[in-house]
Amino acid sequence: MEWLSDVNTVYIFLAGAFGIFMAWGIGANDVANAMATSVGSRALTIKQALLIAAIFEFAGAYLAGGEVTNTIRSGIVSVEAFDAHPNYLVWGMLASLLSAGIWLTVASFQGWPVSTTHSIVGAIVGFAAVGVGTDAVSWGSVLNIATSWVFSPFIAGVLAFLVFTSIHKLVLDTREPLKNARRYGPYYLFAVGFILSLVTVNKGLAHVGLNIPQNLEMFIAAAVGAVLAVTGAILIKKVQIDEQADKTFHFASVEKIFGVLMIFTASAMAFAHGSNDVANAVGPMSAIISMVNEGGQLAAKSAVPSWVLLVGAVGIVLGLATFGYQVMMTVGKKITELTPTRGFSAEFATASTVVVASYTGLPISTTHTLVGAILGVGFARGIAAIDMRIVGNIFMSWVVTLPAGAILSILFFFMLKGMFG
Repeated sequence: MEWLSDVNTVYIFLAGAFGIFMAWGIGANDVANAMATSVGSRALTIKQALLIAAIFEFAGAYLAGGEVTNTIRSGIVSVEAFDAHPNYLVWGMLASLLSAGIWLTVASFQGWPVSTTHSIVGAIVGFAAVGVGTDAVSWGSVLNIATSWVFSPFIAGVLAFLVFTSIHKLVLDTREPLKNARRYGPYYLFAVGFILSLVTVNKGLAHVGLNIPQNLEMFIAAAVGAVLAVTGAILIKKVQIDEQADKTFHFASVEKIFGVLMIFTASAMAFAHGSNDVANAVGPMSAIISMVNEGGQLAAKSAVPSWVLLVGAVGIVLGLATFGYQVMMTVGKKITELTPTRGFSAEFATASTVVVASYTGLPISTTHTLVGAILGVGFARGIAAIDMRIVGNIFMSWVVTLPAGAILSILFFFMLKGMFG
């Protein structure tokens, strides 16, 4: 194992550098589209979205990201295939981080909301299949992940369609929409708090050493939902009604109330995104560090170092702050016109779908899920409300992402192999 003693420091340094580059790409592309509905509907400013992302992305990654991190780290490749050449896995994971980070930079510059999950999974499969052999890929796990990419946007789209339709029936299409917005808003917040906290308590807290008895999980989730509902009700009462604006647009004050609700769904969205997509940067880093620290063996249950989580969180916030506006414009304004009621429906559906996927350990695409939810809201308004040209461009960028990540990863793998081999 002479290679370990000679280049440990170099591998750790490269893992940190490529990892923060990948995390920056996640922030510029994925977090941007996670926050895009809030910014696009004018419920939040970009500064407010950045603050919420900084807090809740980190919380989601730390509390509920363990299952997905393990999948990215060791569920996509067959670790046994690297027993003879453990350095291949280190080079491959470094190549995957670098290739996915580069592709995300290109996509963010173009304003394409591509999938960071597609990027990293395609990169890992690419280097493993070509650089090592097809036996090195856990094809069953890859098939499960790919299947989830199809179903997650569909589920989110249906859920967003149902939520937005319920808002129409309970609030917008009634004789007293403002009164009903005040009445039903807290119930929607209860649902947001209940779903996210139930999944976090059930899976996430065990990940950090807190095991909650099963008979208390529902009670805790209901309590969190109730706190959110009461807090929301208090904030809704403080909303200033603009009668002049209501004369111009009948639902102006109603939309202001749902703008308050979107503060909570934006937080939920950031938490859900952190729980699933931060693993795309942290997972390969964790694999490299585990290989180095364990003398060439990938430890199945080793804890993710706290500094790795910090790198992921900092990189994501920097990416959103410096480059996220391009993707925000595409998702938040160009697919369909978003208002707070529409944005709330899309965020609620997306956050619920993503956090449940994190619970099962599936690294689904937050991008696909959110775009599916926005399309669901658009369909609820009629097909004419959707800019199909923008949707077509987005779908094309999705198709290109997998092979782009794989090809770049293969090139970088052989470059690293030549340098260190």
